[in-house]
Amino acid sequence: MRQFDIAVIGAGLAGSVAALAMARGGRSVVLVAGARTVADGRTTALMDQSIGFMARLGLWEEIAPFAAALSTMQIIDGTKRLLRAPPVAFRSAEIGIDAFGYNMANRDLMAVLEKALAHEQGVSILTAQADSVSFDDGGVTITLDTGETLAVDFVIGADGRKSKTRDSAGVAVRNWSYPQSALVLNFAHTVPHHNVSTEFHTETGPFTQVPLPGQRSSLVWVVEPAEATRLAALPLKDLSRLVETRMQSLLGKVTVEDGVQCWPLSGMTALRYGKGRAAFIGEAAHAFPPIGAQGLNLSLRDVMTLEDILCADRHKPIAADAGDVFDRRRRIDVISRTASVDILNRSLLSSFLPVQMLRAAGLHLLNSVAPLRHLVMREGVEPGRGFGSFPALLGKKIRRQAPGGDGEKQAGYGQD
Repeated sequence: MRQFDIAVIGAGLAGSVAALAMARGGRSVVLVAGARTVADGRTTALMDQSIGFMARLGLWEEIAPFAAALSTMQIIDGTKRLLRAPPVAFRSAEIGIDAFGYNMANRDLMAVLEKALAHEQGVSILTAQADSVSFDDGGVTITLDTGETLAVDFVIGADGRKSKTRDSAGVAVRNWSYPQSALVLNFAHTVPHHNVSTEFHTETGPFTQVPLPGQRSSLVWVVEPAEATRLAALPLKDLSRLVETRMQSLLGKVTVEDGVQCWPLSGMTALRYGKGRAAFIGEAAHAFPPIGAQGLNLSLRDVMTLEDILCADRHKPIAADAGDVFDRRRRIDVISRTASVDILNRSLLSSFLPVQMLRAAGLHLLNSVAPLRHLVMREGVEPGRGFGSFPALLGKKIRRQAPGGDGEKQAGYGQD
């Protein structure tokens, strides 16, 4: 029976980063990696905080050539409803950063991670499936489908929505579904994107273009399931014309590339994100529609928190309640992000006039009130950074308006 500090079960994007982070934090790690069966044609937009984490792990220089900057993110109301919101543009320069994040193909990101793992001495990679995961006071025992048995102090479940790790720990989940599917594709275009991502809000969900290197972009087009199936079956020439029309020809002539995929939209959250000697990350813990670039960024914050808990002192044994600590520290972030994505998606689908009014009013405020827009942008790239600064921002505003304060500077408030 081989022994390790930590086992990571699942070698997708989240699991691979977790294995690297734990090993570079000084722990002995075994990565249990089942065979990958589905080609992933999707892309991932990593926000500024996640890029900083990748750089700290020594990965960003390898990833950067495959990534395109997201310097401006704009929202356009593409509905035909009575109440339509004004266009809103978020520019990273307004909050003093070069880009909100960078977009890349999942296959390119995965290739970088696999290369790094192959050279990481602190990680043992086993091509196998976990048949059973059992817990006791002294540790975790994992039996593989090869017959091998592993003994570890802690297990990180990165094994997807049907996580054996989570189920073995006795943690239930809550599932929900949406009457939508996402058409996912990449396309070339004749007009440069200038590192601008555009999200059109439609009656069936968002239509989101995100830059890729060169004159290429990725697209997530959320529609009704039957329509997604129809669109995916179209000849690429016909689909290209439809995408160009929906884009209002902002990027000129569009050429959709091979590899169009459909993904039904649903949501899931574990009722606990950690328990005892186990933690659950990625889609073993939370899953929701591809809106607002939240998925992998949320998973990387899971990994950052685990790194802080498990690697703070690599010479000490991992505590038997480390999973409970992880659960407490991740709960607010995961719940708030899941709820915000759900509310935004449902607001687009709703034909209820007051809901449409609230959505339009919210976008109008973001467009016209610079301090609020800056706060939302900071919160988007680094959770806690934006809303955590609100009391100080409010205090600054009050001081400027108080008698004897620096009211003469108030005209420049929107430039903070």
